[in-house]
Amino acid sequence: MTGNELAKDHIRYMVGGHAPYDVKERVYSLQFPERPGALLKFLMALGSQWNISLFHYRNHGAAFGKVLIGLQLGDAESVHFEQCLNALQLVYRRETDNPAYRLFAGGASA
Repeated sequence: MTGNELAKDHIRYMVGGHAPYDVKERVYSLQFPERPGALLKFLMALGSQWNISLFHYRNHGAAFGKVLIGLQLGDAESVHFEQCLNALQLVYRRETDNPAYRLFAGGASA
C-alpha cells in the first residue's frame, strides 16, 4: 500500500470498515475545484437520482481538493454518472477495483 495514492490520500483517514453486505458501490476519486459554490454546483448536477454512500474530502491548500466518492450505481448509471463528471469537467478516476478500497472499505462481498 506504500505506493497506493488512494490509500495515502483517503483510506488512511477513514473509519468504519466494510459495509455489512454488498451495497453495489462504485467509487471514484475526483479533483475538486477550490472555489466558492463548487460543491453546490456539483451536488445540483448530481441531483437526487443517485445515493451517495461515501464522501471523503481532503484539501491540501491547492487550487483543488481531493474527493473520494462512492455511489450506489448499476452499470448503465455508472455511464450516466461519468457523463455528468465529464460535463462538469472534473478530473476523475474509477477506484472501485483499487486494492486499498477493496481491502479496507469495500462491501462484504468485495
